[in-house]
Formats: sequence, structure tokens, C-alpha cells
Amino acid sequence: MPHGLEGYRGLALKALINIGAGIGDTIRIKKSSGTIYEGILVPRFEYGDPECIVLKLKNGYNIGLKINDADVVEKLGEGSKLTYKAQPTPKTVLNLPKVPIIGTGGTIASRVDYRTGAVTPIFTTGDLYSMVPELGEIANVETKVLFNVFSEDMTPKHWIKIAEEIASQFGNNIQGVVVAHGTDTMGYTAAALSFALQALPVPVVLVGSQRSSDRPSSDAAFNLIGAVIAAVHAPFGEVAVAMHKNLSDDEVLIHRGTRVRKCHTSRRDAFKSINADPLGIVKNRVYRQISSFFKPRNSSNSPKINPVFEEKAVLVKYYPGFNPEIIEKLLDMGYRGVILEGTGLGHVGSVCIKAIERARDMGVFIGMTSQCIWGRVNMDVYYTGRDLQRAGVTPLEDMLAETAVVKLMWVLAQTDNIEEIKKLMLTNIAGEFSHRLSYRWSA
Repeated sequence: MPHGLEGYRGLALKALINIGAGIGDTIRIKKSSGTIYEGILVPRFEYGDPECIVLKLKNGYNIGLKINDADVVEKLGEGSKLTYKAQPTPKTVLNLPKVPIIGTGGTIASRVDYRTGAVTPIFTTGDLYSMVPELGEIANVETKVLFNVFSEDMTPKHWIKIAEEIASQFGNNIQGVVVAHGTDTMGYTAAALSFALQALPVPVVLVGSQRSSDRPSSDAAFNLIGAVIAAVHAPFGEVAVAMHKNLSDDEVLIHRGTRVRKCHTSRRDAFKSINADPLGIVKNRVYRQISSFFKPRNSSNSPKINPVFEEKAVLVKYYPGFNPEIIEKLLDMGYRGVILEGTGLGHVGSVCIKAIERARDMGVFIGMTSQCIWGRVNMDVYYTGRDLQRAGVTPLEDMLAETAVVKLMWVLAQTDNIEEIKKLMLTNIAGEFSHRLSYRWSA
């Protein structure tokens, strides 16, 4: 199958192959009724009608045309290669701080070609300055593409590579590090880096966007500017996430890496700090600290680099009718730790107690978090919670479920001793929980 036609099937694919057409070529379709359509062949998803060809017309609209054997499909011209002209890289200003930007993929590192609808990755220094020339006024930016994967394809192996690349930058007289990342699992990666990289000398700021860089409504440039400003000026030496505060291009919130969750599928203000204040905010290109609780940056710090993760940890969401055989099966598969996302204050049905007791007897850690977004688990209020604790469940304060499973992966890679595992899970390493309830910040 010709490259780019993967979404086409059936009669439509056959017709396009017969004329040697590819994405971006100019196509004419003469219907049996006599009506003629001309346009640019654009990509389509693979689950569409197998008789449908999609064209972008001269007026800019896309049209799907269902063809039959009586229709005539012709190729009028070759498509031009997808290109765009990047702005020249600004000359280095010696007195500006140095900030490396590491690319890992995601919407922030992509550009849509509206001629064909195709998406292409961008992440050279020239690309960045073409997209956000203002960066040249803030820092000396150097970029590196570490890999280019969809956010949902991130694994602990990718976390290790990101952590190692960040660590390699610390000896280069940098003011901070920015990591461009897809938004869907950015919270997981931020948590992983928070445990893998401790005693940081400078901020490490992850940044993403909900919409690609060339869309009029894109949040990519504004988020990236906010991330670089935070990397340069924030007083903390921690891992953070920089994303829009609201729907307007006026403020970027800086969230602690262990406290942030993506709370909306598509809004630009999708990211929220949960059970904690954000670390800071960028407004009018000025960074302002919000939280008084942070680990200060210190260029003389010797960072502790420990990027190891045990993948035999799992996050399980409880629901009415939950079958405890799921836990039993996980134990049979050799999983060493389970994070339960329970109801309310931290409950699962009593039907699960036998499986939990088996896990306890096998030396498998069972931690409890809540399905509620805000608040903390309290397993002393109802007898169900107390029974679960006696069976071996460890309540995990107000830790996010996503953060808890990432932390457990990291902890299990440090020790096999169940008591040490419990101790580390209840040790506040990177601000992942608090002993007092903190209401949501809403300034």
C-alpha cells in the first residue's frame, strides 16, 4: 500500500492505487451523474466508508465522496512536499540564561499541514523560534529530540531515558530544563521524574499543549513561554508542569509534578493542582510564587539520580460488582504491588478482603487512594475501612492515584522488604501528599 493511503480501504483504495495517487495529489472525480469535483487528496481514518474518497476543495472545505465503478477518478498533478520556512535562529545573547528544551513528542511538537491535513513533528531550534520567536528574548534555548512518541505510548523505559537526559544537562551551567511532552500522560511522567530526580539544582518544567502550534487557538506558544520563564526565574528546584490557567492567553500555572492531573479532554485549562496550591504562576511574562512550600533551587546541589522503576505494579479502580478474582489474578501474575482506587474515604467491598489478605501474606503491597478528585482517604471512620487495614491495606493520605502507582513502581525498584516499602510509600519524598487537607486554590 502506498505510504499515506493507510486509512483508505476497499473500492476507494483500489481506485487511488490504479491512478498512482498519494496524499497531497490533485484529484478529479467525475461522478456518473456528470458532476465533477476537483481537490487535494487528504488523509482519512481507517474506520470510514470503504467507498469514500476525501478531497480538500479550493474553497478550503473537505468533502467525502462515495464512489462506484461508474465514476471516473483521475490524478491531475503531484502534491508538493510538506514544507514550511522556519525563522533563522537568533544570535546567542551571552547574558541570557541557558535553558535546554528536550522534545519527547506530543501535540506541542507537531504542526498541521492544512493543505493535506497531515501532521508532522517539529522540534529543531529553528522550528521553535519560528513558532515562538519570543523565546530569544528570555533565554538561550537549545533543543534536543530525545524521541517522538504519542503520550499514551510512554512507558517507564521512556521515563528512565528522560531522567538520564535531564541529568546529563546539569553540568552545563543551565538555569533550568524544559521537557516538551504529550498531555495525556504528562502527569505520570512528571511524577516519575519527581522521584527519579531529587535535590535538583534548578527547576525541571514539563510543558504540553492541547492544540497544535499552527492553529489560531493553540496554547503551545503561550505554555512554552511560561515554561521557559519558570525554568529561568522560579525559586524552586523541583519537577513541575506548565499549562494554561484558563481559556484566555494571559496566565500559565506552574503545578507540582506529583500533584497535577489532566481534568479535561480538550480545554486549554485542562490541568489542575489537586489537594495543593500550584507552585507558581506566569503572568505578563513575570513569574510569581504561590506556594510557600517548595524545595529551593541551589546551583551547588548534587542531584540524586535514581531512575529505576519496577513495572510489576498496578492501579485498580474499584466499582460496584468488582470481582476480587482480578486481584487474585494479579497476584498469580507476579505483581508486587497494587494501588486500589477506592470509593469515598478509601473503601472497597468486603468481598475483596480474602484476596487482600492473600496479598499481605505474600508480601505484596496494597495501597489505598480515593476515586474522589479532592480530599483524602480516612479508613478509620467506618468499620469497612478498619477491616481493610487489618487485612493489610495501607492508606495513602491525599496522594493522587496516578502518582501513587508511579511512586510504587519507583519504591519497588528500591527494595524487596515489605516494611521498607510501606515506610517509603508513607515518606513524603516530592510533596506527593500532605497530612492536612488543603482546599483547591482558585485565585
